[in-house]
Amino acid sequence: MIPLSAPSLTDLETRYVREAMESGWISSRGSFVGKFERAFAAFSGTEHGVACTSGTTALHLILAALDVGPGDEVVVPAFTMIGTVNPVLYLRATPVVADADPDTWNVTAETVRAVVTSHTKAVIVTHVYGLPADVEGIQAAAPGIPVIEDAADAHGARCRGRRVGSLGRAAAFSFYANKVMTTGEGGMVLTGDEAIAARCRRLRDHAYSGDGQRYAHDEIGFSYRMSNLQAAVGLAQTERGEEIVARARAVGLRYLDALGAMPGLKSQLAPAWAEHAYWAYGIMVEDGFGVSRSTLRAGLTQRGIGTRDFFHPIHLQPALLGRFKRASCPVAERLATGGLYLPSGPGRTDAEVDEVVAAVREIAQGE
Repeated sequence: MIPLSAPSLTDLETRYVREAMESGWISSRGSFVGKFERAFAAFSGTEHGVACTSGTTALHLILAALDVGPGDEVVVPAFTMIGTVNPVLYLRATPVVADADPDTWNVTAETVRAVVTSHTKAVIVTHVYGLPADVEGIQAAAPGIPVIEDAADAHGARCRGRRVGSLGRAAAFSFYANKVMTTGEGGMVLTGDEAIAARCRRLRDHAYSGDGQRYAHDEIGFSYRMSNLQAAVGLAQTERGEEIVARARAVGLRYLDALGAMPGLKSQLAPAWAEHAYWAYGIMVEDGFGVSRSTLRAGLTQRGIGTRDFFHPIHLQPALLGRFKRASCPVAERLATGGLYLPSGPGRTDAEVDEVVAAVREIAQGE
C-alpha cells in the first residue's frame, strides 16, 4: 500500500518528546511551545507565532482578533477545504466566495476584486495544495482590507522570494499529520502585527485577565492551546524544516517531470514567481486521457495506491446551501469534478513515486 501522505519523522522528534515528558510539563505551559513558536516564525520570515490546536482554530483566532462579526463579509476561495470557511460562520459573519484561476487553482486579484464590497472586513487566501497565491496582487485589489493567508498546505513555499506566512496581515498554518511539517494535530498563527499576536494569545486561553483577577473574564475566549508534546515534535520539524520542505518539493517535481506533459492530464501551473511546496501533487483528468477520473481512482485503489478527489466547492457544500446567493464559480466546479491528488509528502520515496507514475500510465492505456 502506498498511502496518500507520508510524514518525515526521525530520532530528533523522539528525543524532544522524551525531553518534554521527562520535564513533567506536558501541557501548554511547557517550554517547547514558546520555542516552537519562535522557531517557526523565524523559519517563515515573520516576527510572531501563536501555537494552537489546528489550522481552523488559527483562522478563528485571527478573525476574532480582527473583530470580524455579524454584518461583516469575508471573501473566501470557492475552491478550498471547508475548514477555511467555518471560522467565518463561527463568528456569524458572511462568507463570500471568489472563484479560482484555471491554471493555478488559487484565487486571484481579479476574482477577489469581483466580489469585494463596502462590507468586506477581510480576505482569506488559500495557497492551494502548497502553491502560493498572489498575495501582493490581491492586497492591491482590496486596498485597506486585511488579507489572511490560509497556509495550511504551504509550509516553506515562497512567493517572490518570501516565505508564505509573512505575506499578509496574518497567516494560519495546520500541522495535521498529513502536512509537509507536522505535530500530529495542531496549528499556528503567524503575524508581523504585535497587537494581533497579543490578542490571539489571550483569546486562545479563555481570555484570562491579566489584572490579578485571573478568573474574572471580560470577554469570551477559546480553549485552543497546543500541548508541550506536540510542540516538541513541531520544534524538531522546524529545525529540520529546510530538509523536509526540499524533500516534499522534490517529490512534486518528480511527478511533474513524469506527468506534466501527459495527454489528458493537467497539472497545477506554478508562476515564475512562486515556489510550490507540493503538499499534494494534483492532476485534472480531461478529455484525451483515455479513462475517467473515477476509473483512474478505482485502478489506483486496486493497485494499493491512495488518492483523493479535489475539494467540493464551498458554495455547493450541503451544509452551506442557501448561504451564497448569486455565487458563480465555474472554475471551482470544474476542478471539483475532474481533479484528484496522488500520494505525496516528504516521507515519500522516489521508488514509490515511480510506481504511482507507472500505474497512471498503465490505467490510461487500459491495462
